[in-house]
Amino acid sequence: MVLLAVAAVPELCMARPAKRDDSNTPTETQILNFALTLEHLENAFYIQGLQKYTQEDFIGAGLPTWARGRWDQIAQHEETHVSFLESVLGDEAVQPCTYKFPDTDPMSFVATSFMLETVGVSAYSGAAQYLSNSAYITSSGAILAVEARQSAWINSAISKANPWNTAFDTPLGLNQVWTLASGVVVACPSSNMPLPVKAFPALSFPADAKPGKTVQVSFNATTTPEQLYVAFIAGLGPTIVPLSSDYTVTIPSTLEGVVFPVITTVDGPVTDNVTIAGPAFLSFDFSSSA
Repeated sequence: MVLLAVAAVPELCMARPAKRDDSNTPTETQILNFALTLEHLENAFYIQGLQKYTQEDFIGAGLPTWARGRWDQIAQHEETHVSFLESVLGDEAVQPCTYKFPDTDPMSFVATSFMLETVGVSAYSGAAQYLSNSAYITSSGAILAVEARQSAWINSAISKANPWNTAFDTPLGLNQVWTLASGVVVACPSSNMPLPVKAFPALSFPADAKPGKTVQVSFNATTTPEQLYVAFIAGLGPTIVPLSSDYTVTIPSTLEGVVFPVITTVDGPVTDNVTIAGPAFLSFDFSSSA
């Protein structure tokens, strides 16, 4: 599917991203380099993971005999995404960073893979607003679709859970995506183009967090207002609940699928200027029963 998408828009291999006049808006070069930064990360994850875990390791962890072969194919997709974006950006393309991934065995490899693919979908859908070149929009949509298929395959065929979340997936802002991705980035080459992103303080939920349960969250923030809120972002909008002074919150019972909670200062729209910490990545499995 990726190769077909590239073939459908051959002018991408020659066209260079246009510059925008508004200095407050990311340029198309910056957005494509941000996409390349994320693709480098995914590419490195699969290269390292498939070097660490053999077919015997996968089978010993209870995974199907065909599972590792599918991840080989996913790894090829990510390598193709990197090569494609590099061909578009030319000498302006950013180089890979160094990374420290959290996986320690095949099952944590599965969980990390699902998170990376899912965040990738949110990254592409959230960044689409900054693209004006129709060819870039088409190719980004083609990559997004592949990332979504991969995410759905992991959670459904491998983890035996829900293949989708709600009727809408969740677009994330550039800083929200970078907050999630930067946790595995050790360092990036100094020669790389500076990107218009920053990471918010990390937000952590306990491992047993689930809808309807009251849990205590943790994050580091230098100063916080008297009243904070947790915005549970899912689909096209958040569900917002107050955060208690002891940093406990009751997770809304209506949530299902992947949810991105953010600590904010207001009971309203989630923007960068009201964000204190997060997002975190939560996945609440749900059954096929209506």
